[in-house]
Amino acid sequence: MNFGDIPKEFTDYEKAKIVIVPVPYDGTSTWVKGADKGPQAILEASANMELYDIETDMEVYQEGIFTAKPITEKSSPDDMVNAVFDETLEHLKNHKIVVTLGGEHSVSIGSILAFNEHVENLSVLQIDAHTDLRNEYEGSTFNHACVMARVKDLGIPFVQVGIRSMDVAEKDNLNVDNVFFAQDIVEADNFWMTQVVNKLTDYVYVTIDLDGFDPSILPSTGTPEPGGLKWYQVLDLLRMVNEKTNVVGFDVVELCPNKNEKSSDFLAAKLVYKMLSYKFKKIQSF
Repeated sequence: MNFGDIPKEFTDYEKAKIVIVPVPYDGTSTWVKGADKGPQAILEASANMELYDIETDMEVYQEGIFTAKPITEKSSPDDMVNAVFDETLEHLKNHKIVVTLGGEHSVSIGSILAFNEHVENLSVLQIDAHTDLRNEYEGSTFNHACVMARVKDLGIPFVQVGIRSMDVAEKDNLNVDNVFFAQDIVEADNFWMTQVVNKLTDYVYVTIDLDGFDPSILPSTGTPEPGGLKWYQVLDLLRMVNEKTNVVGFDVVELCPNKNEKSSDFLAAKLVYKMLSYKFKKIQSF
C-alpha cells in the first residue's frame, strides 16, 4: 500500500523526493505488544486523509512519495538496526527525504546512524514520554529503551521534549539543560519552543515516539504515560523547527494499533503528512 493512497504517477521512485520506509519490528518492547502492526495501520489510515493541507495551502504528495517494501529483518535487534541503516543510507545517497515508520523505537537507531554518516553537523530532536537513555536493557544495547543512549554514544547533540518517565539509572546520561519535561511546559506559552530550536544545530533529525502525546488523544501505544503533549503543541513546535532549521528526516514510532480505536492511527498518519508539508513549504537541500 502506498502512503496516502496517492495517484500512481506520484509514486515512482526515480521522481519521488520522499521515501517512506516501514519497519514492522517489535522485538524488544516490554509491555503491550503490537508495534509491529504500526506501519501498516499508519498506511491504511493515510489512505483516508484529505491530501490538501489547509495550513500550508499545498498538496505535498505532488513532490512524489515512494513507499518502500517493509524491512522485515527480525532475527535480532542488531540485524534489524543494520538493515534499517543500509536501506536508509541508500535512499539518502539517492537524495531522498527518508521517513521511517515504526515499529518500536529501536528502529530509529539504524535511521539515525545513517543520517549521521550522511549529514554533517546533525542534531536530534526527540519527542517522547521516556528518556530512552539506558545503556542496555534486557541484554541488548539496541533495546527500545536505549535509543538516545546510542545517539549520545555517537556524540550527536540532542534535545528531549515531553519527558515524564525515566529510570534512576538514566540520570547519569541525562543532560538536564537539553530536557524539556512535560510538567514544565506551559501550554499557553510558546517561548519554550524557541529555547528548543536554539539548542539544535542547522541540520535536524526528528524522532517522534507517539507516547509523547497525551493518551487522551493517542491511547494506542505500548507504554502510555499521562500528562503528555497535545496536537497543536506538537505542530507548533514542528513548524518552528522546520522554519528555523533544515529538518533532513524523521521517524514516527511506537503506534500499537487497536482495532476498536482508529483515531490514533489517523493521528500518526496525519502527523507524517503535516511534517512533510512543513518541510516542503520551505524547500531546503542537504
